[in-house]
Amino acid sequence: MSHPERISRRRMLGTLGALGIGGATGALTLAVPRRAAAQTLGVHESVEAGLKRLFGGRPLKDGAGVVKLEVPLIAENGAVVPVSVEVASPMTAASHAKHIYVVADKNRIPVITRATLSPEAGRAFVGATVRLGETGDVRAIVEQSDGTLLQVTRLVKV
Repeated sequence: MSHPERISRRRMLGTLGALGIGGATGALTLAVPRRAAAQTLGVHESVEAGLKRLFGGRPLKDGAGVVKLEVPLIAENGAVVPVSVEVASPMTAASHAKHIYVVADKNRIPVITRATLSPEAGRAFVGATVRLGETGDVRAIVEQSDGTLLQVTRLVKV
């Protein structure tokens, strides 16, 4: 009767280490490398095309009483413009702000921010620093859990 060769602890750790390094570097994957490509959605599209891509033909209602958009009237530097959006929403499972979009009409990529919220957030608020290419309207569009779209617009001079 033959005895199988015993593997020493040192050899086992060395083999596992080599497998771990191979897995971490991607040497053990079976996938074929592909060229990296940028996402084409949103590039050089008009505001109308971007809104149609996101919302289809759903109407945008005035959200002046519900949505609060804070953005400076005059942005000294268009590369760093602070924007904040707050929604007066109960944030319950039945009624909450599902998505908040920030859209800059004059940017070559108009949809500049999208935040996804859940009732667990407790408060519907988003703050960001965005880039504005030139003077134009900045919109905050809120998609409610029932599919209702609310919009507020402010003119920002750059």
